[in-house]
Amino acid sequence: MTRTAGTIVSVNVGRAREIQWQGQPLRSAIWKAPVAGPVRLADGRVEGDTQANPDVHGGTYKAVYAYDAADLAWWAAELGLGLAQGTPRELAPGTFGENLTLAGLDVSGALIGERWAAGEAELEVTGPRVPCSKLGARMGDTGFPRRFVAAERPGAYLRVVTAGTVAAGDEIRVVHRPAGGPSVAEVSRIYHAERWRAAELLQVPGLDPVWGEWARHRLERAPG
Repeated sequence: MTRTAGTIVSVNVGRAREIQWQGQPLRSAIWKAPVAGPVRLADGRVEGDTQANPDVHGGTYKAVYAYDAADLAWWAAELGLGLAQGTPRELAPGTFGENLTLAGLDVSGALIGERWAAGEAELEVTGPRVPCSKLGARMGDTGFPRRFVAAERPGAYLRVVTAGTVAAGDEIRVVHRPAGGPSVAEVSRIYHAERWRAAELLQVPGLDPVWGEWARHRLERAPG
């Protein structure tokens, strides 16, 4: 059964910081934490949040990153956190650098172009997160991005359709769902494992244009 409503568990923001990872300096804003009170979402930005690499994070089609609290719990079990003491430990909201930690919605199962009412804002699902080495640094594991891909729980990037404030405890609900088209997880699967399906990403309303560009380049390189 499709889930159409849920709750914002937390709104998470962070500032870019410099760290050392694998003997090299790394600048990242993936370290995010919950904030109290309302936070404004507007075109291309989350109030109080920064991006260390605006070429691949932030902007109109990646203004907000959302992750499912149920998937955070799944990862906690998968990683065996706290099991030595007999009680699994939860991963804190914001662990994966998400701006919105949500409960009740299947975030990775959302369809591209799906729209959500969240607090005062309206958001549109635009694509999956593609993990990079910074997620590995956040988790202290160079191999974690590969595990993240294999789990097919990428979380969703969102475009801000209507600016407004959101806060922990606000309802979030689906107000529009396309009749067809791929889910967030399916776009991720096409990119990482089923690239022969690239043409399916050429005409998807609401999809971040970078995916169409990738699909065209992929098809141009494909043997005739």
